[in-house]
Amino acid sequence: MGGDEQRGQADGGGRAPPGRHGADRERGRALAARLRVTIPGDPEPSEAQWQALGQALWRGDALGDAVISWMREQGREKAWPLMERGLAEGPDALPLEAQPLRAFLQAHQVAPDWVDWARVRRGAQVMQGTGEHGMMVLRDAGLMAGYQAAAINQTLLKTGALERGAHRRIAETATWWLACTEEDGLKPGREGHRLTLHVRLMHALVRDQLSRAPSWDAGWLGLPINQVDMQATYLAFSVVHLLGLRLTGMLFAQEDADAVMHLWRVMGWLVGVEDELMCDDEATGRVLMYRNLITQAPPDETSALLGRALMNEPLSRQYPWASGLRGRIDRERHLSLVRWFLGPEGMRNLGLPDRAPWYPLLLLAPTAAGSVALRTMRWMEGPWRAVARKQQHRYYAGLGVREPHAPWSGSTQPGGR
Repeated sequence: MGGDEQRGQADGGGRAPPGRHGADRERGRALAARLRVTIPGDPEPSEAQWQALGQALWRGDALGDAVISWMREQGREKAWPLMERGLAEGPDALPLEAQPLRAFLQAHQVAPDWVDWARVRRGAQVMQGTGEHGMMVLRDAGLMAGYQAAAINQTLLKTGALERGAHRRIAETATWWLACTEEDGLKPGREGHRLTLHVRLMHALVRDQLSRAPSWDAGWLGLPINQVDMQATYLAFSVVHLLGLRLTGMLFAQEDADAVMHLWRVMGWLVGVEDELMCDDEATGRVLMYRNLITQAPPDETSALLGRALMNEPLSRQYPWASGLRGRIDRERHLSLVRWFLGPEGMRNLGLPDRAPWYPLLLLAPTAAGSVALRTMRWMEGPWRAVARKQQHRYYAGLGVREPHAPWSGSTQPGGR
């Protein structure tokens, strides 16, 4: 299918789902088996829900895509500085002729009625309190495990993810994540809000470029960076991260876990995920994640390519001393966590050497004890959160500072093709 026809039917229009949709449903169920045991009742989608997910593979982001179409008409040299100015200063800083960009920014100056900023703030505080361990779990349970979804990997590979390196992707994602998890970081005018809209436009740029590329197999993959894949990543930052933290001993009050879900729902709104594909509570989120997983194409050679690249990412970190030794130790810590989350089959899917899950087992009891102490002696929470946040910034400093472009779909440089 040509790019113009694909874009013209980006809403699905009742078309047959792309070939990847449920390409191996039983394999998908096997990959989701550990998640399945955490869900009471039957999480299987109805036929209508299954078909709706198939159609969502043809949908992108109308607001973001309109901005990229306008930029293409104006020319990158003229339009790109306007985009940067609008993101930094708001829609009123733009000329009237930049209407698609003004409309995009204005649509996110006022939050939807469902947003509860007190809950968003609490969700950010919970994430801050997870410390360095929280960032490690996000990397291994969310990002590394996600490479098992082979169809999503195509976007990463076709935008040069391997050439730019896993270290850069992790650093970009950490920049964005830290900004989003600042208290009120997702409010208009704050850095998390700005960076998330920046990410959304980079997604739209990648979508536009890949949908025009002769190498993009729309009949199998659907639209690049479609709604199903955006939902998968939104759920990785919320549901999967929470589950990974719980599996390593962190205990959360349910209202706090649901506040985290609310935080990431706001992020999902900003980044262009349709509201029907999101939720406000962890239990529903697990059902949505299960249904998404069973639609995904099974692991293939791209899973191993990306998995091995991320495995070696710690060797590129900036340590103040004994860099070589500490990089190897961190690589082993991460491999141990991945093994804990995914088991031996997941390690094989990602082309990783098998390891004993020594690191999470070592931390399990003290982490659980610390969680209980924080919940019973609430006065400790504020001081601990300050310590934990410093841990996160130290972890980030070792990665190197980057401006994020597209943290879950592969980044692209402004002039890239």
